[in-house]
Amino acid sequence: MPHEIVTIPCLSDNYAFLIHDPISGATALVDAPEPGPILEELKDRNWTLTHVLLTHHHWDHIDGLPDILATHSAKVIGAKADAHRLPALDLAVTEGETFNFAGEPVSVLDVSGHTVGHIAFHFPDTAAVFTGDSLMAMGCGRLFEGSPAQMFDSLTKLAALPDETTVCSGHEYTAANCAFAASLGDNIEDVANRIADTTHMRAQNIATVPSNLGLEKRTNPFLRSADPDLQKALGMQGAAPVDVFTEVRKQKDSF
Repeated sequence: MPHEIVTIPCLSDNYAFLIHDPISGATALVDAPEPGPILEELKDRNWTLTHVLLTHHHWDHIDGLPDILATHSAKVIGAKADAHRLPALDLAVTEGETFNFAGEPVSVLDVSGHTVGHIAFHFPDTAAVFTGDSLMAMGCGRLFEGSPAQMFDSLTKLAALPDETTVCSGHEYTAANCAFAASLGDNIEDVANRIADTTHMRAQNIATVPSNLGLEKRTNPFLRSADPDLQKALGMQGAAPVDVFTEVRKQKDSF
């Protein structure tokens, strides 16, 4: 049975997520940008936090954790490769491992690129993946530590998940990502429609996260490196997809 997902806006543009199993009462938090909105949501719903899943070590994904753990005794799960710069972990995981959340096997994916040691959590029964700052709505995270080839491999793993997967990413960057996508010049209908939809939603202060993976594959330029329309717009017809991705990331960094 799919679990309930609640999106929590935090800080200026971050998102945290709660995953709740109504049968057992188990509740997981993905990332902890700040304590206030998360603790308020838990209180309003009368949920007790049982798990915390950390995607990576950046401050805006972990700084709220001490205050949250002061009132909720939760099991903290994060990447073994990142354990030296994460809060203390109760379970350190690596790619290919699974752990159980309320009867659902959760798969761990190494999605290094934004940082080295960044992981994503795939809930197959709930049809959701929590990607932090790897795959984002219409974008991907800036490469602070990893290489373009690493991020390309990470996004390829995520794109291999079923199209119906809900992508729960860490920031409300979609409008800026759409502006960049428009600058690439391959004005295909799906991309134009997504830009229009995003503009409409943000004008009403509606969140664009989570998003749908199938839609990301059709419109997100960082997932379309093999698309002939994008390659033509970049003057890179027939180029290796990893090279196209590298060029798109380079242009985004200077956009």
